[in-house]
Amino acid sequence: MQYRIRSIDTVRGLIMVIMALDHVRDFFHISAFTADPLNPEATSGILFFTRWITHFCAPSFMLLSGISAYLSGQNKSARTTSSFLIKRGFWLIFVEIVFMTFAFSFDITYKTIFLAVLWALGTSMISLGLLVRFLSPKAILAVGLILIFGHNLLDYAKVAPNSVPDILLSIFLTGAGKFYPRGDGGNIAFLYVILPWAGIMMSGYGLGSIFKRSFPVAQRRKLLLITGAVSIVLFIALRLLNGYGDPSHWTVQKEGFRTFLSFMNVSKYPPSLLFTLMTLGPVLILLALTESAENKLAKFFTVYGKVPFFFFMLHFYVIHLFTMIAVLSSGYTWQQATDDKLFFKFRPFDFGYELGWVYLIWIAIVLALYFPCKWFGDYRAREKKWWLSYL
Repeated sequence: MQYRIRSIDTVRGLIMVIMALDHVRDFFHISAFTADPLNPEATSGILFFTRWITHFCAPSFMLLSGISAYLSGQNKSARTTSSFLIKRGFWLIFVEIVFMTFAFSFDITYKTIFLAVLWALGTSMISLGLLVRFLSPKAILAVGLILIFGHNLLDYAKVAPNSVPDILLSIFLTGAGKFYPRGDGGNIAFLYVILPWAGIMMSGYGLGSIFKRSFPVAQRRKLLLITGAVSIVLFIALRLLNGYGDPSHWTVQKEGFRTFLSFMNVSKYPPSLLFTLMTLGPVLILLALTESAENKLAKFFTVYGKVPFFFFMLHFYVIHLFTMIAVLSSGYTWQQATDDKLFFKFRPFDFGYELGWVYLIWIAIVLALYFPCKWFGDYRAREKKWWLSYL
């Protein structure tokens, strides 16, 4: 199964490296907290696509996690696979609340608990784990596609603001980053909804059957290429119609290029149908093209793709620590750097560099983490310990 694992790890490693760019931009770009990089009326082309390219990360990771869940469960009972997915899902939610919230904020009081990518991944694994016990992979694929193609119907649902139905819809299906108060005076930020992301993971699980050793390689490549191309064409067609599939419609701008930016600016929070088609179409094609890739670049990305959880956790702490050092060495006082008004500690709103410096910092951090990731990947391959499957 080495060629399949290499293909999946290569693509996953690529998206992890791209993901790091967005997080470096959040902490180091001068306008990250004061301007929307996707606003077609005000952004620049390079800033827009610096943010836009990172849209591929979360859906790709969900899809690949679903495929990996299928492959890892091939020689296990449905009950065992279900149990593992549910336990790992709750573990990821715990990590999100305790470790990732602190990585985001560096706030020891946990005034705001952030439920973001690992929350979405964890709840998706729990959802998938519940279905694995009772449904076949084809049935799970069908459920996933229904969620992907149908959840935007709820864009038209009207419920009373802040009512129980509104809160439940927001958390499970329609939320675009909601903050809800806790009883202790703090907040819980639901940045990622549950079911649209779970639908992508379920679809990946259903797709996993074409990655079995017995499945013909040529047929798998053909299916991936066709499905990817159809997804891209469907995205373009639905986006041109400017109706169903995304709550944010594109508009004609003062320049043709800015109209194109508006066309490409689809909704990630929550992930709309068009967002999912736009991102996963190219990823499916990339999976086909990297099936047997053995060049140096593919091997480079594979190092990160083999240890996605390790890289994800480590790179966030490294980025925030570097930000703290840069802020304090730039003349900000401790009081300014830890002001209660700051969204993230040690990240003043007026701190930051131009985009060129952001790219240099991103490259430096990715390269700095290469050998730690390689070491941990080799350690995981060498040591077959049960707890390593949770990392």
